[in-house]
Amino acid sequence: MPVDMRMLYLIVPLAPLFGAIVAGLCGRLIGRTGAHVVTIAGMVVSFIASVLVFQDVLAGHTFNGTVYTWLALGDLRIEIGFLIDALTAMMMLVVTFVSLMVHIYTIGYMHDDPGYQRFFSYISLFTFSMLMLVMSNNFLQLFFGWEAVGLVSYLLIGFWYTRETAVYASLKAFLVNRVGDFGFILGIGLVLAHFGTLDYATVFAKAPTLANETITLWPDSPWSLMTVIGILLFIGAMGKSAQFPLHVWLPDSMEGPTPISALIHAATMVTAGIFMVARMSPLYELSDTVLSLIMVIGAITALFMGLLGMVQNDIKRVIAYSTLSQLGYMTVALGASAYSVAVFHLMTHAFFKALLFLAAGSVIIAMHHNQDIRYMGGLRKYMPITWITTLIGSLALIGAPFLSGFYSKESIIEAARMSHLAGAGFAYFAVLAGVFVTAFYSFRLYFLVFHGKERFHQGHAHGNEADQHHHHSGVPQETPWVVTAPLLALALPSLAIGYMTIEPMLFGDFFGHAIYVADRHPVMHELNQEFHGAMEMGLHALTTLPFWLTAAGVGLSAFFYLKRPDIPAALAQRFNFLYRMLYNKYWFDELYNWAFIKGARVLGSALWRRGDQNIIDGFFVNGSARLVERFSRLLKAFQSGYIYHYAFAMLIGVFALVTWFARLN
Repeated sequence: MPVDMRMLYLIVPLAPLFGAIVAGLCGRLIGRTGAHVVTIAGMVVSFIASVLVFQDVLAGHTFNGTVYTWLALGDLRIEIGFLIDALTAMMMLVVTFVSLMVHIYTIGYMHDDPGYQRFFSYISLFTFSMLMLVMSNNFLQLFFGWEAVGLVSYLLIGFWYTRETAVYASLKAFLVNRVGDFGFILGIGLVLAHFGTLDYATVFAKAPTLANETITLWPDSPWSLMTVIGILLFIGAMGKSAQFPLHVWLPDSMEGPTPISALIHAATMVTAGIFMVARMSPLYELSDTVLSLIMVIGAITALFMGLLGMVQNDIKRVIAYSTLSQLGYMTVALGASAYSVAVFHLMTHAFFKALLFLAAGSVIIAMHHNQDIRYMGGLRKYMPITWITTLIGSLALIGAPFLSGFYSKESIIEAARMSHLAGAGFAYFAVLAGVFVTAFYSFRLYFLVFHGKERFHQGHAHGNEADQHHHHSGVPQETPWVVTAPLLALALPSLAIGYMTIEPMLFGDFFGHAIYVADRHPVMHELNQEFHGAMEMGLHALTTLPFWLTAAGVGLSAFFYLKRPDIPAALAQRFNFLYRMLYNKYWFDELYNWAFIKGARVLGSALWRRGDQNIIDGFFVNGSARLVERFSRLLKAFQSGYIYHYAFAMLIGVFALVTWFARLN
């Protein structure tokens, strides 16, 4: 390995870190322009370095080595190291490219914001954390990146910290992620306890020898060690990748500025869990139980979170529920042992979802920060670039043949159909039903915003983007080029990247040894036999069930929202309970509030009353004081100041002593 490649590996994460430090600490000195110049320069350097690393990996050079040793405890060496293979290289490209687009877009989106420099510093720091996560070659560094992206996402979601909703949303994201991270660190602890190392390569090589080992969690119930480790690590992924039932933080995180939504909720942070499970494929392949669990959880998320997108009116929340649903699809693919399909969908989704979020931001700017889609409509003629890019993104999302999302989504549906694990039948039904749901809510959003009659003169600003912006009744205009150029740059891969890369990524040797699939899970092999090229796959799709479900979803939303807008309202009235259930997100927030927040308060006040007031204060602190006081009162009675009292006391004392001596002898 030439030395200059190692330098490149270091440059990829350190360039954004440098930009973040300069913009964060010297923001006042360098001013607004300085802040975006230094962070975007860092991102450009990082992206170019990633491209060079990617080409190097394609040429067959992988790297797994230590950068430096952090500490040594006896035989255990805790190191910071990089693992550069096809999986890492692809993630680095996606993260740096989408992040670069978001950085450029932010110049236009945040140009009035007083926290401009702070914002650039945060998003660069976020990119550094994410790159450390995907490049790590050991569990400790993975955990460092994992926690760092969690911390920065907390700072970003609560960026407008004067707004109560933003503070609440950032806390919610932080706390829900803590629940997942608790499972994650327990899993890492078990790995360390049983493998004696945190290095991926050593752990993966040793895993098959421990495949039959059991551990006892409670008496008389031995569990397979691999199942327990798999479940605990996956709990971490459920928190980060917002899988049911830890999904509640993601829709609320829309309180952050729109560029964050694109960065955190499209391409990077929420896909960390998916990446992690794919990276751990040698461990997950040893436990069918965990794979079934992963598939069922993914299926629940894919279908039920998609349904919520159908009733939301906030433009960003619709896209947020769509992200939840698509993460569910990726998770189903992981459970079906089709890891490369999951990572392929992660990549295609990163482009079209970042595109949709940034396009939504463009609409929000034009609507003077009103986010309610009921007060939009007919924007197509005012915002041609935003319109066409949104259309491309929506078509990719619903899996229109030949667009990028089609290839990855279709492969996931096929993988679920071919899987023989428990729960595969339910997963297949959920991802199929999800196709119709996705098409319906995506085009509901698209039609309400860009087609139909103009409704933006009747609205009031109930956008939650920035309170200082008030509604104007002026005509919306296309946003400046710093906003639209990233849209066009993201629209290209959304169109073509699936067609170009499906063969090498799924059926070629692109991932090589980065992903391992056991022989008893033949899903990828079966998919390969059915695959006859990207062109053929696109043409064949026109005869399949998913395509007709997609068409039905688009057709129904066109009929409802363009021809007969009275029908959805009538249906909401008719099926009031169902509508309320979806509108209130299955009452998960209320349930968690009641069970955990109220529960914690009740427990806390009980401990305070019983424990603090009665036992600690009442018995120990005040009790000891009362004891001393009573004893003092008793002594005080003898201290009267009269001589005959003292003489009398002396007589009694002498009498008592004499009696005692007499009894001893």
